Amino acid sequence: MNLNGKVCIITGSANGIGEKCALKFAEYGAELLLIDKDEKIKSISDFIEKKYNRSVRSIVGDITSPEILNLMESIVNDTLKRVDILFNNAGVIRLSDDISTLDESDWDLQFNVNLKSIFLVLKKIVPIMKNQNYGNIINTASMTGSVVGMGGLAGYCASKGGVMGLTKCVALELAKFNIRCNAVSPGAIDTDFYNNEFLKDNSNEELESGKKYMESVIPFGRYGNAEDVANVALFLATELSGYMTGQNIIVDGGYSTQ
Repeated sequence: MNLNGKVCIITGSANGIGEKCALKFAEYGAELLLIDKDEKIKSISDFIEKKYNRSVRSIVGDITSPEILNLMESIVNDTLKRVDILFNNAGVIRLSDDISTLDESDWDLQFNVNLKSIFLVLKKIVPIMKNQNYGNIINTASMTGSVVGMGGLAGYCASKGGVMGLTKCVALELAKFNIRCNAVSPGAIDTDFYNNEFLKDNSNEELESGKKYMESVIPFGRYGNAEDVANVALFLATELSGYMTGQNIIVDGGYSTQ
């Protein structure tokens, strides 16, 4: 299993699952273009370059911005010349007591980053993949939204459910061009993604209490970690999953099977 010679774009790759996937894909030989609005993406790129003696391109900016999308496209056309794997991983989460208290701006933000960004990136990259008659698209959906609902996360659930619908549609549209499209759906994963949002209005004690409860209802009895998701994303990125398209792999320790 390797990604030697494969050109891979990963959005949302400066933290958590995206960061771990960037490191994992690099370990298995991928040539990377990393995109994130967090400046940390530069240090991750430098680390990968030094560790694997391989050039890594990075873009700091909002993946929904026309300027960043155009820059991504120009790097591909002028330097990389192809895209074998596109991993749409950028995402945000916002909490509310219920849908009546969810700000419209937070609803729009989650749809723009979690769902519309995938559409915008696909508009740029799919023509390149069609031209090369090959491509592998991976979208980060979520157990929450694509499989189960969860109170306080209306915008997140709706946008991630949309990711799964888009994944299936794109898989059907592009199969004739030898382009695959699948999704990975993390469950409760122990990163700062949810924690930082929760701590805006709650204490560390409340966070730890909630995590202990969640662990008690996960069949494996623990939160997942970014490595758990990266291993599944690696499988989807390689030809070991070559006959799969339009599918959703749920990485949740069994929670959604209950």
